Amino acid sequence: MKIGILSYHFPPEPAFIPGSLAEELAARGHEVRVLTGFPDYPGGHVYPGWRQRWRHQTHSERLTVRRVPRYAGGDGSAKARMASWLSFAGSVALTGRRYLGDVDALYVFQLPAVTFAAAGLVRLLGRVPTVLHVQDVWPEEEPDRAGEARRWSGRLDATLRRIYQEAGAVAVTAPSMRDLVVAGGADPDRVRVVLNWTDERIFRPTEPSRAARRLIRRDDRCVVMHAGTIGVRQGLETAVRAAATLDDRMDLVLVGSGAEERRVRGLAAELRADNVRFVDRRSPLDMPELYAAADYQLVMLRDLPELRGMVPGKLQAALSCAAPVVASAGGDTVALVERARAGLSCPPEDWAALADRFWLASAIPPPARVDMGRRGRDAYLREMSLRAGVDRIEGLLHEVSARAATARR
Repeated sequence: MKIGILSYHFPPEPAFIPGSLAEELAARGHEVRVLTGFPDYPGGHVYPGWRQRWRHQTHSERLTVRRVPRYAGGDGSAKARMASWLSFAGSVALTGRRYLGDVDALYVFQLPAVTFAAAGLVRLLGRVPTVLHVQDVWPEEEPDRAGEARRWSGRLDATLRRIYQEAGAVAVTAPSMRDLVVAGGADPDRVRVVLNWTDERIFRPTEPSRAARRLIRRDDRCVVMHAGTIGVRQGLETAVRAAATLDDRMDLVLVGSGAEERRVRGLAAELRADNVRFVDRRSPLDMPELYAAADYQLVMLRDLPELRGMVPGKLQAALSCAAPVVASAGGDTVALVERARAGLSCPPEDWAALADRFWLASAIPPPARVDMGRRGRDAYLREMSLRAGVDRIEGLLHEVSARAATARR
């Protein structure tokens, strides 16, 4: 097949889902064309050595990547974010028909940032069937002002509804997200679950280095580690409160940074939680060794309706590394952990329940922890791996292409 891929982010940005999908589809014999922007994530500035221009195209065997300019403001404000989204949509509209007009099917890596571009491209390409892979049904951050939030949320909702209705198939990253996209206008018969995978070249079982042990562990006490964003969605204040009650039994290590880091650090200081430690953001290449140095990986989401249908990428990374998990979340995240018997779980935003899980985690003997990690790794390979995910997406691309061909005849 000739397959088009539309993605707001693409390698060398940390966008391994569209990047690995493109490479794997090309390796399976398809001709793949990617339409994306110039790399600027997460800083909001184009990477050093890159210059935005109209005619930037790279080729490898069966894979072509076309990059188009977009506004790179870098200040993270609502206006800068919307300017970037809309400028990307404009650039896609100018180049999309010529570049992707003859593909058999279009795959869209559906983040809020690509919504306007996707709607325009679907309209431009007309009869080209589309598979949307929905990653998030809500904007990543609320804009600065309530008026702006309402206005842009309304526009996003209306645009999303239109492309849900026009898509040949909609893939969702968690079972509960299916209900959200159906409520948003998608045909229930065209919605499929395709769980995200992780970067399997990086996240795999390993042994911790001496340096990783020194960074993560102070002694032989149980270590629960949270790796990634310290943001509003994670609600890590709950974890700090839980850990503070178990100062003599376990350590909580938070690796990363984010908008809520100062608040979380302040709470740890206020509670005098000496067993809560902060480690600066590390390269993804370092993370498997840090996972191996800890005893459990902590996966947290707040108790919000839109998060119950979301599975954070750190869960796949932990399971792929055979790391047992403590999950404080609702919906599909906890369901996946419990079904795989890959760790412990409790309701979100309940520090007492989480403290109980931390205590139990510290009491479980090391061999049983290893068994949890092994079961999680098996579940990852079976349900969430690159091979499993690309098999499902490839099947959807064939399905929508065949359906469109039948309709034309």
